[in-house]
Amino acid sequence: PLIEDRSFLSWLVTPPSEQEQLRARQITYAQINRLEDLWRENASATLEDLEKPGVDDEPQPILQRYEDAYQYQNIFGPLVKIEADYDKRLKESQTQDDVVVRWDQGLNQKRIAWFNFPKLESGEVRLAVGDELRLRYHGDSNHAWEGSGHVLKIPNNISDEIGLELRRNDGVPVDCTHGFSVDFVWKSTSFDRMQLAMKTFAIDEKSVSGYIYHKLLGHDLEPTILRTQMPKRFSAPGLPELNHSQMYAVKSVLQKPISLIQGPPGTGKTVTSASIVYHLAKMNPGQVLVCAPSNVAVDQLTEKIHATGLKVVRLTAKSREALESSIAFLTLHRQVAAYTSHTELQKLIQLKNELGELSQSDERKYKTLVRNVEREILTAADVICCTCVGTGDPRLSKLKFRTVLIDEATQAAEPECMIPLVLGCKQVVLVGDHQQLGPVIMNKKAARAGLTQSLFERLVLLGNRPIRLQVQYRMHPCLSEFPSNMFYEGTLQNGVTAPERLRKNVDFPWPVADTPMMFYQNLGQEEISSSGTSFLNRTEASNVEKIATKFFKAGVVPGQIGVITPYEGQRSYIVNYMQYHGTLKKDLYKEIEVASVDAFQGREKDYIILSCVRSNEHQGIGFLNDPRRLNVALTRAKYGVVILGNPKVLSKHPLWHYLLTHYKEKQCLVEGPLNNLQPSMIQFSKPRRTLNKSMEQFRRHDYSDAEATSGAPVLNDGETFCSF
Repeated sequence: PLIEDRSFLSWLVTPPSEQEQLRARQITYAQINRLEDLWRENASATLEDLEKPGVDDEPQPILQRYEDAYQYQNIFGPLVKIEADYDKRLKESQTQDDVVVRWDQGLNQKRIAWFNFPKLESGEVRLAVGDELRLRYHGDSNHAWEGSGHVLKIPNNISDEIGLELRRNDGVPVDCTHGFSVDFVWKSTSFDRMQLAMKTFAIDEKSVSGYIYHKLLGHDLEPTILRTQMPKRFSAPGLPELNHSQMYAVKSVLQKPISLIQGPPGTGKTVTSASIVYHLAKMNPGQVLVCAPSNVAVDQLTEKIHATGLKVVRLTAKSREALESSIAFLTLHRQVAAYTSHTELQKLIQLKNELGELSQSDERKYKTLVRNVEREILTAADVICCTCVGTGDPRLSKLKFRTVLIDEATQAAEPECMIPLVLGCKQVVLVGDHQQLGPVIMNKKAARAGLTQSLFERLVLLGNRPIRLQVQYRMHPCLSEFPSNMFYEGTLQNGVTAPERLRKNVDFPWPVADTPMMFYQNLGQEEISSSGTSFLNRTEASNVEKIATKFFKAGVVPGQIGVITPYEGQRSYIVNYMQYHGTLKKDLYKEIEVASVDAFQGREKDYIILSCVRSNEHQGIGFLNDPRRLNVALTRAKYGVVILGNPKVLSKHPLWHYLLTHYKEKQCLVEGPLNNLQPSMIQFSKPRRTLNKSMEQFRRHDYSDAEATSGAPVLNDGETFCSF
């Protein structure tokens, strides 16, 4: 390495003498961080620019209570604008030149460009399916071309390629492969919809009921019980029988205008949500609106609700209509295409498929017919499912939804939750877990001002008690013990037994035979990655490969293994290391998912390997210090967890000190070669401080079945974490 502890090695750059240091201007870490922020807007900014007026102006922070919706809009509006401006600058600065393109043609005859986009590796920009990119060709000055399209596929372990389906086929230089550049086409849609929702909340008194209006603003109200005819059975047809805490959640929700449900890892949040939606749809006229911030969560919930026999419509963005999924037949555009009772529309669809495009008059007729059929399908539905931002779709603007359920509500920024709520809401259910990851906010100023705090969390801090689901069905009991005690006051019960979560056929060297967990001591040093914005640890990467190989030899299928690491530098290094140094077939290692904590939220694997990366004397542990990140990382595995890290460094931090003590007491803190593991004799450092505020807050709040944390920490200490 050329750099150690963020300093060049002395043989490369001579350290300045004491005299030179006296003459030099002292720069603090805070100034360096501010300057790095400024460089994103102005690449040539210097320390002098930090002193200019306005550079350090902080926006007004969010409140817990608001006088009225105008004050609410005046505080959140500027934060959304700051985040939007930052997102725009960031995305538009990500032009990639010298791109090599491979051409293909889709089933719908549209051209697909396949290429690599190395800039994504910095982790600053998140690319999602459906995003719009612009491809330009300038290899031949006489035949310049540009075209835009939607992303069909994003990089994964199998391939780093991006698939881009072009909007138009005319003039596409399919004979050329070199001389292309790629850039983002920034869309303001999601931010515009947030701003519009907050404006609607302020000026339209019918946008939400009076009770919900005051609740959202944090005003004190007497609890209200809705008069409803309660169902005889709380479990829904086509879904598993509910346990006691799930049943209590369903019963409670049906009687309240506003409810919070906390679903710790593996507690059957989706089944509970689908059961609630089933009963709400049966009890109330009109459609139930179901949404979540991510498409994956919406699809999972759509599938479960469909299983109950309700009429479900999944509304997707136009840019995602070509995607195949298990619930594609429920999407609005597929239901329109299958609407056989409208013969004229069927003829035009057939004509459009054969010719590729229609005449102007036919196109007008086609669009009118489609709009009419869409309206019919939406009106006849029991449930409409889409993302939170998707609820701002013009096709829903004429509909009113008295009942709204938002899943993963703790992962949505508060203004994002407002989009579905202002469509006439009289009863709202927020489902999430404020002890897992919160919203991702890219701009530090907006994050510091509180945009990272979800609506769910603010309502908890105001004293609204969430109903907690208490039985977990995912983890071996030994894996759920620490998260239950640390994050959920020991209330998590196990719905699976130890024998059900022990795979006898898997011969892995667990330090304690019936306890499939271990902290494997790694003392190798961290390094700054090649991008200069992240970290890697070669020793840990090498041990990830050894452990994965051991799992393979013990009979574990690669798809059942997940590797979690908080740094993009390490993610990329592990993927490459396993490809080039793995002792078994390359294809096996390709199928192991290596990703960030964020990418694994809401998901599970049989076995998880966690590579902590950080190993230094005095630079801290970065993202690992966030309790929510640790909670998510520790709760993804069903059958076993292996943590790789440096106990000496990690134990300086109170949360990790508790974890390491737990592993040591269980005799699962080990060192040495994998075929001869020994209990680690390492002495822990004393934590520098007691558990940080957010952890103390878990214990201070007297919420029945609930606890609150402060706003999610701003996840930035000059480092880049994985983003896909």
